[in-house]
Amino acid sequence: MEIRLADGGDPLSGVTMFAGLEPEVRQRVLAAAVPRTFKRGQLLFVENDPGDSLIVLKRGAVAVFRTSTSGERAVLSVVRPPDVLGEVSLLDGSARSASAEAIESCQALALSRGAFMELVHANPRILDAVMRSLGGLIRRLTEQNADHVFLDLPGRVAKTLVRLAGESMAPMVTIELNQSQLAEMAGGSRQSVNQAIGSFAGRGWLRTEGRRIVISDLIALRRRAGMPDR
Repeated sequence: MEIRLADGGDPLSGVTMFAGLEPEVRQRVLAAAVPRTFKRGQLLFVENDPGDSLIVLKRGAVAVFRTSTSGERAVLSVVRPPDVLGEVSLLDGSARSASAEAIESCQALALSRGAFMELVHANPRILDAVMRSLGGLIRRLTEQNADHVFLDLPGRVAKTLVRLAGESMAPMVTIELNQSQLAEMAGGSRQSVNQAIGSFAGRGWLRTEGRRIVISDLIALRRRAGMPDR
């Protein structure tokens, strides 16, 4: 599931937010950014932390989630390269509205709020990309709310698996994710999610290998989730 950005000296050329900038501007961004690595299970930031940096993912995957007062977690999205995290807090200067955890080993770049705002002032068109990013976030949250109204739990599990598979067209897709994390993403109990996974496995749509889920029939999962065939 690893995705690599463009090789060479300009890793930002594949990032939507920066792709429209001149190469020399992107090089200035790189000069101001700090390389970061995160191990699987490590928190990148926590809800209510200062929103002091934009994080550009180069490799890996990050789950963005909220935590209830009782300690239950709800995963809002899974971010993969070439996406970014933290743009909301950078724009309004507020604290982080959610937490982020590496669900795969990650390599990233951290750009401070000061450097980001200087970039925006010098290149106002970057706000177009920021607004598209925020629009995508709003659409995802709206769709999630609709899923909880219109889809049963197995349907939400199927849709979560399809989203985690991303744009893969391979006959088999391996997702490294334990069933507790999957339950957080689908909005159900671990027991209920295990039952849904067992049902899908019994139909030959996937199989489990320890912490891995190997999907063998994405089309069937898309149909179970009420998603259109490609």
